Amino acid sequence: MLEVEQTNCLIRKAKQGDASAKETLLVENGNLIKSIVRRYLGKGVEYDDLYQLASMGLLKAINGFDESFGVRFSTYAVPMIAGEIKRFMRDDGSIKVSRAIKSTAKQINCFIEEYTVVHGAPPTVKQIGEKFDMPESEVVFTMGSTHMPVSIYNQGEYKDEKTQELLDKLPVEDKQEDLIEILQLKTAIAGLSERDRKVIMLRYFRDMTQNEVANMLGVSQVQVSRIENRIMENFRKDLTG
Repeated sequence: MLEVEQTNCLIRKAKQGDASAKETLLVENGNLIKSIVRRYLGKGVEYDDLYQLASMGLLKAINGFDESFGVRFSTYAVPMIAGEIKRFMRDDGSIKVSRAIKSTAKQINCFIEEYTVVHGAPPTVKQIGEKFDMPESEVVFTMGSTHMPVSIYNQGEYKDEKTQELLDKLPVEDKQEDLIEILQLKTAIAGLSERDRKVIMLRYFRDMTQNEVANMLGVSQVQVSRIENRIMENFRKDLTG
């Protein structure tokens, strides 16, 4: 990867219309683009199309980047690239979910509604799994498969998120892209407790809100927030330590 000053110099040239500078930035950020593209494989869009969308996101990041932001270009580019892919999937309707999964998800939703009416609270993931004879991980996957991606520009709905977009909550350390890579890999979360793994999977892989996660796990939203903050803080310490 290019050094910060080299990158900033190329960005300045690219903004002035230097095609060679743009090409260099695309090449040098190829691994970053690929790491984000891998997150969306298997969702109905071909790899080459995803790569092209991600490259468009990088070009938009080049045009919008300002050195006064005080962050590395790669840190700024990550949500721009992911956002370009998510917008396409949302607007084009390209996320494909099998008929069987949709049917099961519908049955689960009906069960959750009926259970909530009778018991005054939604069932936990474990209770749903027992009802449908499914592993808890499969319940999480099935429920999450019917959720469209959340925009990084959505406003938070809780007390500590009222004035923040999700984009504002992304860490700005130099190794943000490393954190995203780690969250993508099962090995990075293998050492977490079962409950912690569920929180990370539901929040970062299924784009569920803290309140939705709390209902699924049978805990409070405050507990989910504390668990999430603790996990992310541990990740940051591991990355910078």
